[in-house]
Amino acid sequence: MSVLGKQNMYFIGIGGIGMSALARYFYNLGKQIAGYDRTSTDLTSELIALGIDIHFEDDISSIDQNYLDPEQTLVVYTPAIPENHSELTYFKKHGFIIMKRAEVLGLITEESVCLAVAGTHGKTTTTSILGHLLYECEVELTAFLGGIAENYNSNLILKGNEVSVVEADEFDRSFLKLSPDFACITSMDADHLDIYGTKEQLVESFTAFTKCLKPGGKLFLAFGLPLHGISCGIEEPADYSAENIKIKDGAYMFDLKTPAFRFEKFKFNLPGRHNLSNAVIALAMAIEYGCAPYRLARALASYQGVKRRFTYQIKTDDLVFIDDYAHHPEEINAVHQAVREMYPDEQVMVVFQPHLFSRTRDFAEEFANSLAQFDEVVLLEIYPAREKPIEGISSSWLLNKIDHENKRLIGKMDIVSAIQKSRARIIMTLGAGDIGEEVEHIKEKLSLAC
Repeated sequence: MSVLGKQNMYFIGIGGIGMSALARYFYNLGKQIAGYDRTSTDLTSELIALGIDIHFEDDISSIDQNYLDPEQTLVVYTPAIPENHSELTYFKKHGFIIMKRAEVLGLITEESVCLAVAGTHGKTTTTSILGHLLYECEVELTAFLGGIAENYNSNLILKGNEVSVVEADEFDRSFLKLSPDFACITSMDADHLDIYGTKEQLVESFTAFTKCLKPGGKLFLAFGLPLHGISCGIEEPADYSAENIKIKDGAYMFDLKTPAFRFEKFKFNLPGRHNLSNAVIALAMAIEYGCAPYRLARALASYQGVKRRFTYQIKTDDLVFIDDYAHHPEEINAVHQAVREMYPDEQVMVVFQPHLFSRTRDFAEEFANSLAQFDEVVLLEIYPAREKPIEGISSSWLLNKIDHENKRLIGKMDIVSAIQKSRARIIMTLGAGDIGEEVEHIKEKLSLAC
């Protein structure tokens, strides 16, 4: 029996955005699925609603006996799970085949044309744009997304197995498990220094990823990256470039220059030049795959975005509330550019939850500079995720570094009152931690007050 031929799949960390997409994929293949996660979320609730057995205690006795046979069960885990996790330790001691999520993705994509999207920023948006473009062009594909695509209300697009579209995650060097036919790199800014140590080692890992391409494969690059491939940019001397850009009714209108032709009248509804850059890369990959540009123009115009990527929660004459996943200084810079472009004369308040003690420490000055661009800065405590506290590193410490007169640190329970006391019409919540779970509550309270 092949590894993926096993009938039972047990996921440790099943509630993660990438892991839950895999669980959905195997569920749709008729596999028996179960798993563990630390906390209950909307994602785990949706999986449970499908009939998937999930528990939230690290306890072997909570696992159904059907999944305790190493001959019948494949164990999949996320690298965010600690090595001393009781269930993971049990499976290791009892002879189960245990694989990381990236290894399973590598096996799934072996039998298809694989289009992989890498980059320290922009992966999820670019992957979802690419998946949507191919779907609308009637390509038989499966797309594994790192976010919930608004068009499908899912992190999985399932329409056949001719093509697989995947996020190539640099965390833990997971993307080196893939062998793509087409690959792109959207950015290579310093990040995950708890894993890599230095930016130079991060860049070396991306360079190694480019060598994972199958023979004859194509590499697509954001313009300016120090690698060789098909370049993509915005009003730049790139192989593919967005030109004659205009903003109309909150959407970008542009022409697409390709190596062979110029195609007119593309429309893209997401704000921010970083998102437009992602769209150009996705269009380039789809064209090189074989999609007709006129069909891609229609498909791009119907793309609705990814939840928590510059997502409008409230949009009225009195109040605009936008939520975004940004958790790195460059991502904060990008959403700041987008909001200033959309609302050039408005006051903007940001509520930011730092993600990871190590990232806060490693990019403290950059965070301070990016946050200081807003008119009002509110910080929440650091979301630790997989980390233990680091002495001296806190949101209070970061707040002191921000050169701004209108700044403060609050608890999550005080977000709504802080917003209501603000004079800003534009409110942004940013972060990759559990601030996302507060958004519906914030939206509800602010809507009642409008």
